[in-house]
Amino acid sequence: MNVYLDESGDLGFTFNNPYRKGGSSRYLTIAFLLAPQNLTHLPKRIVKGLYSRKKESTKIEIKGSELTLNDKAFFAKKVVKLLTRHPQIKVFAITVNKRRVRQHIRRDSNKLYNYMIGLALPDRIRRQPRITLIPDKRSIKVKSGNSLVDYLKIKLWFDLNSNTTVDYQPLESHTALNLLFVDWIANIVWNRYEDNETEAYNILQKRVKSTRLFFTIS
Repeated sequence: MNVYLDESGDLGFTFNNPYRKGGSSRYLTIAFLLAPQNLTHLPKRIVKGLYSRKKESTKIEIKGSELTLNDKAFFAKKVVKLLTRHPQIKVFAITVNKRRVRQHIRRDSNKLYNYMIGLALPDRIRRQPRITLIPDKRSIKVKSGNSLVDYLKIKLWFDLNSNTTVDYQPLESHTALNLLFVDWIANIVWNRYEDNETEAYNILQKRVKSTRLFFTIS
């Protein structure tokens, strides 16, 4: 099983200025694509289809932030069809409201990032004999890969009594279309909260589970 993941937003906590004008994003979303190795070509087809629609070469990387609202709605509809036809493929996301993250946690944002993945991923892979974790090499937290893998192993082996083996294989998103796929998912979900863009998100909701973290005051 291949597990692709990417995020939208950042891990900063500067909220005295608006986002994109010196301030940090108010939300961070991590999205995941779980695909059996014999089906990894199917999400790639959707990415290629959108490139063809835009008359662009796949040699040119198009990030989620560069897609138009129409592009995102088109993509979301294709994703829903894919997940309906192939339930073995899973797509999901988790979003944190960073303004409600407590001050002492903000001092080590790596732990927040790992915690988010620990909430969203382990239970979905616990019955897999082996998974390959594939983040974008340019991910905001890819340098913490070893701590993330160790954290996942602890969650799987000790908390869930799982035998899942975790391999770690960061790739460049411009060479891995499935990382672009999950980048676009992350952007659609994140934009729902950061910029109140709802059209593509509402389409995705039919098949893509989106978990929220720290959205209510405890």
